[in-house]
Amino acid sequence: QVQVVESGGGLVQAGGSLRLSCTVSGLNFDGATMGWFRQAPGKEREGISCISGSGGAAYYTDSMKGRFTISRDNARNTLYLQMNSLKPEDTAMYDCAAESSYYSPLALCLRGPRGYWGQGTQVTVSS
Repeated sequence: QVQVVESGGGLVQAGGSLRLSCTVSGLNFDGATMGWFRQAPGKEREGISCISGSGGAAYYTDSMKGRFTISRDNARNTLYLQMNSLKPEDTAMYDCAAESSYYSPLALCLRGPRGYWGQGTQVTVSS
């Protein structure tokens, strides 16, 4: 049974930072392409950053480049998203996705996984 569990969300002031974590069990983690998605109120869910199983390739949407950093620790089966310079428009539910079929990071972020989702963690950025 695959479990995907996010943590690290919360309330932060604009300009602040948060680090999200996503721990996976029941899956060959270092073979899985992983990604972070978010859904703001009234908007569709979007893939914001995805990373290959080895961590050697990553994709970011343009609005995240320079502010967010995706990383993974395969020894801990954990995916991270370091978010800096947060803005009120970053307020959303952030979801972690795990895809064990071969997807490039770009493909995972554009298509979403056929695999697994976590339950989400809320990030709220106040102005």
